[in-house]
Amino acid sequence: MHSIASIYPAIFLAITLALQVERESVSMASAAEVPALFVEGYAGRPSYAPSEELTLHVSCGAKSFSVEIARLGAKRDTVWTSASVEGKEYPIPENASSHGCRWPAAVTLKIPMDWRSGYYQVTLRARDGGGKFVQRGARMAESTCYFVLRAAEPGKRSKILLQLSTHTYNAYNNWGGYSLYAYHGRGGNQGHRVSYERPPSSQFGNWEQPFVEWAEKSGYVLDFAANGDLELHPEILKAYRLVLSVGHDEYWSGPMRDHLEKYIRDGGNVAFFSGNTCCWQVRSEEGGQALTCWKQNYHSDPVYAARESLATLTSIWSHHLVKRPENQLTGVGFLWGGYHKSHGQLMDGSGAYTVHRPEHWLFAGAGLNRNDAFGGKDTIVGYECDGCELEWKQGLPYPTCRDGTPESFEILATAPAQWHPDDCQWYDKWENGRKGNAVLGVYKRGGTVFTCGSTDWAHGLRGPDPVVDRITRNILDKLGN
Repeated sequence: MHSIASIYPAIFLAITLALQVERESVSMASAAEVPALFVEGYAGRPSYAPSEELTLHVSCGAKSFSVEIARLGAKRDTVWTSASVEGKEYPIPENASSHGCRWPAAVTLKIPMDWRSGYYQVTLRARDGGGKFVQRGARMAESTCYFVLRAAEPGKRSKILLQLSTHTYNAYNNWGGYSLYAYHGRGGNQGHRVSYERPPSSQFGNWEQPFVEWAEKSGYVLDFAANGDLELHPEILKAYRLVLSVGHDEYWSGPMRDHLEKYIRDGGNVAFFSGNTCCWQVRSEEGGQALTCWKQNYHSDPVYAARESLATLTSIWSHHLVKRPENQLTGVGFLWGGYHKSHGQLMDGSGAYTVHRPEHWLFAGAGLNRNDAFGGKDTIVGYECDGCELEWKQGLPYPTCRDGTPESFEILATAPAQWHPDDCQWYDKWENGRKGNAVLGVYKRGGTVFTCGSTDWAHGLRGPDPVVDRITRNILDKLGN
């Protein structure tokens, strides 16, 4: 007796292949019945005040999701939860990166008056039981977004305002495909406009959170604002004695600078515990819901083509066409700074400052002498640094002031820094081989302005480093009261 395979081998082979294809098709169809589980969202605005309506805009692959809102400070303080909010999936526009998602509000909440000013993290969680026929394991998806809450009564609880680097968070956010950077953009492309109305990324945990945790544990009360509040709500500034910038505060609009510089002229104090500060000029659009910055492609900015008001050109503030170097605000700038232990530059650096004028009030009680180094254990000089053109006289550094640094600026400590060639050679006024510094110093123009010239100062507070702790207290105590 012969099998069908031996009599009709070609037919048998065809039947076998057909059954295999059918099994694979059934398997693929079953898998296709298991949709992706996700939950993502964003706050309607980066900044609110108590009594205003907070909106959360959420797209979710499950039937429902939960929400937890917590203030991040010396401790995590959960202020509001909802166990079940109806979940809906919404399309993602092709231009979501630049013009937002335009999802409807899933949650609307009137912010209570007793919520403290601060950085609020919103945690979204979704859960389901997997597929109908296959992949039935329980699944969970989680994501976060944030908003900043200003004080209900500015200046009542604190005379110190910390404005968070929310423009920089947005500039680096590539959700939807593009940011203001090419290295992680879709197809290696760089965007020139970024929207706040999409799931965000945040740099708060890298620098500002360690500073806030140290400050609140040390008994300092802070009020908070977003970068854009310096432009949209400048009236709050007059309530404070001291405004803080911490960490990576890279992107500033013209009105932000205008209002803070007026605040300084009127006697207000500013402390820049930050680096790469006010490096790129942005233009706010849609009432602060989006930012435009053409950066090194400044020749594509419509302002450049019109040859009108080049002061608003969205390139580096130190650009010779803009004519408004950030040194005029902070005392230092990125053109005379660069990288330290980052981007392949000075990777063998100490991460420490060298002290030049230990008798200054800023160093009181720190136990430092001339040429002492501090901060190296926690690499407080690191990542991106700002400096000024300087010259040496009798072993001490002085600013030349040719780069916009104020005449009254005192250089108190320095560390070496330099640019990466790929980052600087687009600039048509760059001198190859330039070496720079992270420069820590102080100037006075109405109010007093301190700058540390490094993004990573807060790492010394997290350390903790007793010298960084002492210097920070000296600044807050003298300038914040």
